[in-house]
Amino acid sequence: MGYCEGSFEETVCGEMKEKPYSKKMRLKYLSMVQAEKLKSLVLARIRVARIKLWVTRAVSILLLWAIAMQLRSLGDVVSSSRTPKPTFSFPLPPQRVYDNNGYLMVSSNGGLNQMRSGICDMVTVARFLNVTLIVPELDNTSFWNDYSQFADIFDVEYFIASLRDEVRILKELPPAQKQKVAESVFSMPPISWSNMTYYYNVILPRIQMHEVVHFQKTDARLANNGLPEEVQKLRCRVNYEALRFAPPIQALAEKIVRILREKGPFLVLHLRYEMDMIAFSGCNEGCNEQEIDELTKMRYAYPWWKEKVIDSEKKRLAGLCPLTPEETALTLQALGIDRNIQVYIAAGDIYGGERRLATLRAAYPNLVKKETLLPSSELDPFRNHSNQMAALDYYVAVESDIFVPTNGGNMAKVVEGHRRYLRFKKTILLDRKAIVDLVELFRAGSISWEEFSSEMKEAHADRMGNPAKRLVIPGKPKEEDYFYTNPEECLARVDAEPQVSDDQQQETDAEAEAEP
Repeated sequence: MGYCEGSFEETVCGEMKEKPYSKKMRLKYLSMVQAEKLKSLVLARIRVARIKLWVTRAVSILLLWAIAMQLRSLGDVVSSSRTPKPTFSFPLPPQRVYDNNGYLMVSSNGGLNQMRSGICDMVTVARFLNVTLIVPELDNTSFWNDYSQFADIFDVEYFIASLRDEVRILKELPPAQKQKVAESVFSMPPISWSNMTYYYNVILPRIQMHEVVHFQKTDARLANNGLPEEVQKLRCRVNYEALRFAPPIQALAEKIVRILREKGPFLVLHLRYEMDMIAFSGCNEGCNEQEIDELTKMRYAYPWWKEKVIDSEKKRLAGLCPLTPEETALTLQALGIDRNIQVYIAAGDIYGGERRLATLRAAYPNLVKKETLLPSSELDPFRNHSNQMAALDYYVAVESDIFVPTNGGNMAKVVEGHRRYLRFKKTILLDRKAIVDLVELFRAGSISWEEFSSEMKEAHADRMGNPAKRLVIPGKPKEEDYFYTNPEECLARVDAEPQVSDDQQQETDAEAEAEP
C-alpha cells in the first residue's frame, strides 16, 4: 500500500484534487460569461422588437393613409353620384388654380330678383379679388318672410361646378375659419354702385387682414357702368348660365310652360297689383274708402316703409303707380294684343280679387295663373315660400312669347335683361305716364278709340325690348339704366340712342325694394 503526500491537492489514491476555492472561481466566471451572453441576446431581441415595432407603425400609417385616400375617393364618387345627372349635361370646365386671399361670406337682401343680381355681383367680386366665396345666405327677415335658402331655390351643385374655372365656391367655411368666425367676424356693407378699384383698394386689404369678411348686403354693390368688359361678362355668365333653379322648381316651371305651349302662344303679365305693392306705393286708383283705409294702415305698420302722406292721384299722373287691372286691359287692347292669347298672370293675389280682374278677364278670357293650371297638390310644397313661387313665375316669364310688366320693379328689370340676352325676346316696356294721360283722355271722351289706340302704339313703338344703348348718368347711378336690365356688354353691339322714359328716371329706390 502506498500513500500520498499531503502537500498540495491530494486524493486517497494519490490523484491530484482541485482545491475548493478554485472551483468556485470557475463557476463564477462561467456564470458571468453566461450572463453576458444572455444580456447580449436580450439586447439583440429588444433591438429586433423595436425595429419590428417601427416597421409595424410605418406600415400601419401607410395603410391608414391609403384607406383614407380610398375613402376620400369613394366619397367623391358617392357625392358625384348624388348629383342629378341632368345637372351636368356637358363636361365641367377645368378648375382655376390661384393663391387664395381669404374668404367672402355674404347675406343677400331683398326679394328673389334683388338677391339674384346681388349674388351675381358677389361672384364677380370674389373672382377678381381671388378669394373663396361661401354659398350666399338668403334674406329671411324681409317683408316676404320666406325662410328658403340658396339650395331651396337654386341648383347649388351646378352653381359651384359650372363656375369652377373662375372662382372657388364652398358650401361652408373650412373648420379652422369656421371656428374663427364663431369667435368674431368682420362684417360690413360694401358701398353701393362701386367700381372694382374700391374692391381692390378697400375690400381686399380687409379680407387679407381678417381672412374672413362678411358682407351684410349685396344689392347694387357694383356699378352699372365703367367696369372692364370681362367683369361685365362674368356678371352675365353667372346670371344667365350658372344660376339655374333647383330641380323641383325647374321641373314644375317647365311643366307650366308645356301646358301653356300646348294651347298656343302666351303672354306673361307681371301685374303688380298685390296688397303689399299697393299699400307701399300709396296708390289707390279704383279702391273704395274701406280699401284705402286698409292700405294706409298697412303702409304705416312697417317702419322701414315711407310713412309720409302720399298724394295718390298726383303720383299716378306722374307715372309712378303700378297700373291697375282696368288700365292694363285698356292698354293691351289698344296695343292690338290678340284677345284669344293666353294671359298668364305672374303675381300674387290681386288686391280686390275677381272684382278688380273682371275688366281684364272680359277683355282676355284666357286669363290663367299657376294656381289654375296646376293641381293644388303640386304647388303645396312651394306655397308658403314666396321666393320659390316667384321663381316659378320668373321662369315662365322668361320663356313667354311676350312679357309685359305693369310696374318697374326688380323682377321686371331682371326678366327684361334676361330676355334681351335671349336674342331680344319681345318685352313691352309700358310708359305709365303716357298710358295714364291717354286713359284719362279716353275716359273723358276727349279722344276716340282709334285715336287712343294709335297714340298708344306710337308711344310704345320703341319700347319692345329692342337693342338699345344703356342710359348712363354720371354721378347718378340710381337714375341710369340698371345693368341687369340691359347687359349691353353681353349683347350684340348697337349704335342707337338711349331709350328712356320719364318713369324710368323717376322710379324710386323704395319701389325697387318692394319688388320680390
